[in-house]
Amino acid sequence: MQRQETGYVNPMGSKPIPRLLLSLAVPAVIANVVNALYNIVDQIFIGHRIGYLGNAATNIAFPLTTICLAIGLMMGLGSAAGFNLELGRQHPEKSRKYAGTAFSTLLIAGTVICVLVKIFLRPLMIAFGATDNILEYAMQYASITSIGMPFLMFSMGINPLIRGDGSALYSMMAIVTGALINVALDALFMYVFDWKIAGAAWATIIGQFISALIVARYFTKFRNVRFAASDFIPRPRYIWRICKLGFASFVFQSAMVIVQVTLNNLLRKYGALSEYGSDITIAVAGILSKVNAIFVAMVIGVVQGSQPICSYNYGAQRYTRVRHTITLVLIVTTVLATMIFAAIQLFPRQIVGIFGEGSSEYFKFAQKYARGFTACMFLNGIQVSCSTFFPSIGKAGKGAIISLSKQLVLLVPLLLILSSLFGLDGVIWATPITDAGTFLLSVAFLIHELKHMPRTDDPLDAPGEKETPPAEEAAV
Repeated sequence: MQRQETGYVNPMGSKPIPRLLLSLAVPAVIANVVNALYNIVDQIFIGHRIGYLGNAATNIAFPLTTICLAIGLMMGLGSAAGFNLELGRQHPEKSRKYAGTAFSTLLIAGTVICVLVKIFLRPLMIAFGATDNILEYAMQYASITSIGMPFLMFSMGINPLIRGDGSALYSMMAIVTGALINVALDALFMYVFDWKIAGAAWATIIGQFISALIVARYFTKFRNVRFAASDFIPRPRYIWRICKLGFASFVFQSAMVIVQVTLNNLLRKYGALSEYGSDITIAVAGILSKVNAIFVAMVIGVVQGSQPICSYNYGAQRYTRVRHTITLVLIVTTVLATMIFAAIQLFPRQIVGIFGEGSSEYFKFAQKYARGFTACMFLNGIQVSCSTFFPSIGKAGKGAIISLSKQLVLLVPLLLILSSLFGLDGVIWATPITDAGTFLLSVAFLIHELKHMPRTDDPLDAPGEKETPPAEEAAV
């Protein structure tokens, strides 16, 4: 095992893979699911307190959260990959700069986005698909939650670094603490103070602020490195490398913004022509997107748990451990995807009913949309795993191609084409067709990568003996 500049012995290169993955993935899954619950808990309280128009409003505002997640996860996963790759190559001074650059850049970027949202709030909500009935609710909710964007981006972006440093439980605790505060304040602000949708928004940003404080405190506790003030100066060279390594996550999340906006506008158009109406279709789609976010959070948690293992061992040229890790990840995520698929197919009305009551037309459409939207969900564990695995070994281009193919190359064109041919049914079935196509692409990329990855480890792979690879990042 290799010791870093603090004298800490890193277990990434020696601890048995199943135990190591379990210790890193379980806290990551819990943290990600709890973080996804921020919006879901809001939606449940809003649905019961205000009704489905409130649910529709949070769906309209949700692309703003997705934009923050896109940048936060890009910076977080990119910096964590760089951090662990350089630890594996015995360059702790470079690891420090990856982490410090991410720290300052996330805060700056979050503040800029907050200001822009405040300036362009009304046109953004209209562009995101708000109807006349939904617009005021959406503006009120988004105006308040935008204040928390710097905190959301910071906590989401730094959490992968904390896991990469081997402190998955601390990472989980930071997210869970903020979420529990959010839930308690939701009840207080909405039912005791009667702040309605504004109460849910204030509860969210207070929870995000607490999480960000806990995350920031970890920089005094890093196991593998000790920071100097100069490490926190945002360096363009490291920002570029972080963005490159995290680009697949950025593409996946930012493309979701385009998908969400396109979907909302198509639901507004074709929902108005159906028996259900546009408000119902937008509300139901918003609920299912939150349910899907729980599944994605679980899968990404498993993959994030594997990321430092893959990055460290790929950097140290221990390819056998990389193969073992990704094989185990694919098995676990496929089981998770199949379980969520079965639950939604069997109990769509009960799941949607958690978010509040509605008319008979509301639940009729909810069951139809839920079963169609998730028809190929059991394939998605492999696709999400592959899009994050490639950046973890320095090959961000392949991960970006998978993400781009799913969201922009396939889904958006299919939404537009199938809706023009089949109306609302075309909107529903565009997603499962896209899931099947992206699954095939992901499998092809993974087979190619494993075929060309060396089948033996570096024969000089012992502490202090092997040469450091000349390139700081593996070629795509």
